[in-house]
Order: sequence, then structure tokens, then C-alpha cells
Amino acid sequence: MDNLHHIVVVGGGAGGLELVTRLGNKLGRKRKARITLVDAGLTHVWKPLLHEVASGSLDASANEINYRAHARKHHYEFQLGRMSGLDRNQKQLVIAPFHDEDGDEVVPERRISYDTLVISVGSTANDFGTPGARDHCLFLDCLEQARRFHNLLLNAFLRKNHEARQAPGRPLTITIIGAGATGVELAAELRLASRELPVYGMNQLQPSDVSISVIEAADRILPALPGRISAAATRELGRQDIRVLTGQPVSEVRDASLVMKDGTEISSEMTIWAAGIKAPAFLAELDGLEVNRSNQLVVEQTLQTTQDADVFALGDCAACPQPESDRPVPPRAQAAHQQADTLYKTLCNRLMDGEAVPFVYNDHGSLINFSRYTTVGNLMGNLSGRSMYIEGKVAKLFYLSLYRMHQVALHGVVRTAVIWLMDRISRAMQPRLKLH
Repeated sequence: MDNLHHIVVVGGGAGGLELVTRLGNKLGRKRKARITLVDAGLTHVWKPLLHEVASGSLDASANEINYRAHARKHHYEFQLGRMSGLDRNQKQLVIAPFHDEDGDEVVPERRISYDTLVISVGSTANDFGTPGARDHCLFLDCLEQARRFHNLLLNAFLRKNHEARQAPGRPLTITIIGAGATGVELAAELRLASRELPVYGMNQLQPSDVSISVIEAADRILPALPGRISAAATRELGRQDIRVLTGQPVSEVRDASLVMKDGTEISSEMTIWAAGIKAPAFLAELDGLEVNRSNQLVVEQTLQTTQDADVFALGDCAACPQPESDRPVPPRAQAAHQQADTLYKTLCNRLMDGEAVPFVYNDHGSLINFSRYTTVGNLMGNLSGRSMYIEGKVAKLFYLSLYRMHQVALHGVVRTAVIWLMDRISRAMQPRLKLH
């Protein structure tokens, strides 16, 4: 086993987990290579779903994948731990000590040797150094943060429901900083929660008791998407009684308020930061690998890092060039999926001394889901290259298919069909919101 080519993938997000699954099924099962996944958590939840976990419209426990069980089924190894360093001369990565909830060391620092290393550690929120953001904002970078947000949200609703029993008071103010896809979709999910909770006993709580605002520094929401989608999204947020503030960046976050650039102070009892991303800071200290200002590893079009042909990067943590464009590949789930597919071919070729496959990003469009209300977006035509605007049930169907495609990549068609059926049964039997 030790003589086999060892491929180590760090990060079990969308791209990383899809990659080790395919490599395990192809190479690990036939003992053509040894495949190892390293991740700081024990389970995987598709990151685009975290805002649904936060609002309570999705039960994470029913949608998470246990890495150990998945590894056994798909012929790869799993190592629990957080990457903290790299020794390129020895071809070893350093895994930080693992501690339990009480702070006691369970596993000491260790090293893992590799022949090929793939770094796919995703991204974290970028607060751009805004004063108070780190101390007073909630973030949705991982499952633990989404679950914490959900608990705080339930407590805030419970408190507001109790206050309403005593006497009418000020509404609960919730503010989302950043009107990209995550911020806009989260706002719709929160509005749904404010309307659903009275059904489950919080009958003093009315939607008007919950004030939801979205703040965007650019002159329109969803600034990275076409203007027609932005306009449709703005109208839909208005229909859901969600306030939209654009063209005004936040200069400071306080305990229960925000200060805008012009000095205006806005009340905000719960503030969520969803504006911008950056790669984890430790990437800037990985034995001389090149990074950009956002800590992303700079890679060639083959996804190989510029300083080491045996180290690859994919997903949000990689700055990958696009042919005939001065902009890198955007940090989106569909890009990570496509990069995992390309890198799978490259790594299979490497075992036979073949060439690396250049990555070419194909933009299939963008979809924005407003919870159970509606979905808007655009699809890119494969032949014409033109964008087709869609909304309503058709757009919703395409949106739901994105997650099912991810599940097919991890489980196969038959198992995904069974999971879909179980989801339908669960939704019919369980409350529409997670209440604990």
C-alpha cells in the first residue's frame, strides 16, 4: 500500500469531496493509487444550503454526509484535522493537533506524506477590516456557524413573541450586509420563517414584528449578475417586505446598530455579514506558494500552483485564469464542480505519465431562489452563448436540480433517487421549519 501513488485532498467541500469520490471509485478501488481526504470536520453539507440551515427551512442532520462512512463506501481514506503547514521538500503536509470540546488534546500534530497534493479548503467571509464586524456580526462560513445562527434566531423570535404578549414594541431588526446570492436568498428565508413560526405556537409574532434589511455597497443588489436578474430580485424583495439599501457601504458595526459611510446609524439587533469572501489566511504561509491579495493560491490553467507542479488547488481558494480574460474563474459552486471534473482527468493521466488537462470554465448561468416564493435567473445557451432569463416554477426546477447533481456525483443516480424519495417523505411528516 505504501508504494502506491498517494493523492491527498485537503478540504471536503463540494469540489474536494466530488474529486475524492471519483478518484476512490476509479483508482482506490482497484488499488492503482491511495486516496486520502483531510478535513477539519466530520461531516459535509453543501455550502449553498447553509442559509437554509440558518433559517430553519432545512434540517442539516438529514442532509449531511459523514466522511468516514462515505470514505469506506468509496474506497478512500479520511483523516480528521486542520491543515496548518506544508513542507514541499519532504512532500509532507502538517496537520494541527486535534482538541475536544474541553480543549484537551486528542491527537497531536502529525504529518502526512503525499505524491500529489490538492488543496480545496474553500473560503471564509471577508469583512474588509470593517470595525466591529468580527465582534458583532454573524457569519455563515460553516455548518457550526449556521446552526448557531439558527439557535440565536429562534431565541430572538421567542423573545419578541413574549414581548408582544405584554405590549406592542419595536420590531426585531435583522440586517444582512452584502446583497450577493447568499444575502438575498437568506433574506427570503428569514421572511418565510417570520411568517411560519406563528403556526407553531408563536401566535403573538407577526411578520411586521420582524424588520429585515439588505445592505449592498454597490449601486444594485446582485452586482455580479445581469441587470435584469438584479431588477427582478429587487422587486421580489419588495414584495416580501424586505428593505433594500444600495450604494452605501457600512463603515462600522456596533452591538445593536450599524454606522453607514455618510454617518447614518441604523438599528440592527442581529447582523449577518455576507459581503465578499477570501481564502483562509494560512494559505499565505504554505512554504512559498504564491497567493493573491485574497489569500487565494495562484494556479496555472491546469490548476497546478505556480511554484510547485505537484500541488494543485481548486474551488474558492484557487485563483485560476480564464482564457482570453483578465478576470479569474469566479468562486462559485459550478466552477468547483467543473474543476473537480478536470482535475480528476489530470490526476488519472499523471499515473500514466500523461499531460495535465487545462481547465476551461463554462458559465451555465445563475439562479437566485427566494425560498418558497419564487426563483429567478438566467441560463446560458450551449450553442448560441446567449443568456435566457427564466423565473417561477421552471427556474425553481433548475435550481433544485443543482443540488441533485451534486448528490449524483457523490452517491450515483440510484442512491440519489432514494434520497430524494426520503426527502419527500420527511418533508411531508416533519414541520416546515426546524424548531430546535
